[in-house]
This record gives sequence, structure tokens and C-alpha cells, in this order.
Amino acid sequence: MVRRLVVLLTLALCLPAAAGAQDLKSSDLARQLTQLLDSKKLDTVAMADAQNPGRFVAAMYFPGTQLLVVSAQYAAPALLTELLARKDFRGVYVELSSASVQSSRLFVRDAYANGLMAKPTGEQPPDSVETAGKEATFDGAWKKAKMTEADYLKAYSDADAAYIRALQSLIAHLKSSGT
Repeated sequence: MVRRLVVLLTLALCLPAAAGAQDLKSSDLARQLTQLLDSKKLDTVAMADAQNPGRFVAAMYFPGTQLLVVSAQYAAPALLTELLARKDFRGVYVELSSASVQSSRLFVRDAYANGLMAKPTGEQPPDSVETAGKEATFDGAWKKAKMTEADYLKAYSDADAAYIRALQSLIAHLKSSGT
């Protein structure tokens, strides 16, 4: 019994620290992506996911207000490949955010394009993530969402890890392409 209590307390203390470490990384990556977009005078970027055939990643940036990132499979990948060939990144973004395979979709709304936050600070609106049709809003109100704090932090950590992977892919693409 005492051993279980010690393990639970240790986990409870480690989860917020892990969430904070992840938060820092996604904030750095979001900043890096938005700087690349600004330097290339782009507000959208899109790419095929080389590691997962049929899956695409796209982002739309509203300077100073929001970064929207979507990653998903698409039922007609040839259409998105054609849009990519024409550098119609906005078209790819629109298709992925509206007509992608819902069970495969990750859709991130990053308020102020500063990385996902488990709980917003000040007057910042909360970040939210839709994964496979299920939405999670990270406003710090796990009780209102009928979750335990541990479940809330796990959902946040999982969402942040997926966001980090999408951001890393987009950054690598922008750095390696002439886009």
C-alpha cells in the first residue's frame, strides 16, 4: 500500500514536469516554423509525409494570432500530389482540414502560434487538438471535461508529441525545399 502511494506521488510530480518540457519544445518548433514561413513570405505550407504514404501535413499561419496544423490520410492522394506540384499549399490545407479521412486526422489550433500549452496564461485562448474525431481543449479545466488531472495531462502530452512530429516534418520540408 505504501509502495503504491509512493509510486503514485512520484508519477504525479513527474507528469507536470514532463508536460512542461514538451511544452517548451513545441513552442520552440512553432516559433521556428512561423519564422521560416515569414522569411519565405508564406502563410501556408504543405507536404506529403514521406514516412507514411497517403498521409499529408499542412499548416496555415495567421501572423500573431494562430497556427493551424493538420495531418491526415487522404482518400484520393493523387489530387493532393497534383496540388503540391502546383505549390497550391492552401488547397492542400483546405482539403486536409475538410475532406481527409477523419479517423486519421490530427488538427491542431495553436493560439498565438506559441506551442501547445496545458493551461493558457493570462488572456490567451486555449489551444485545442482534434485527433481521430475527438476534440481536446487545453484550458486547464480537466474537471469540467470530466477527466482526472492525470488523464488530462496524458491527453495533453500525447497531443503535444503528435504536434511536435508534424512541426518537425514541416520545418524539415521548408528547410530542404526551394519553397
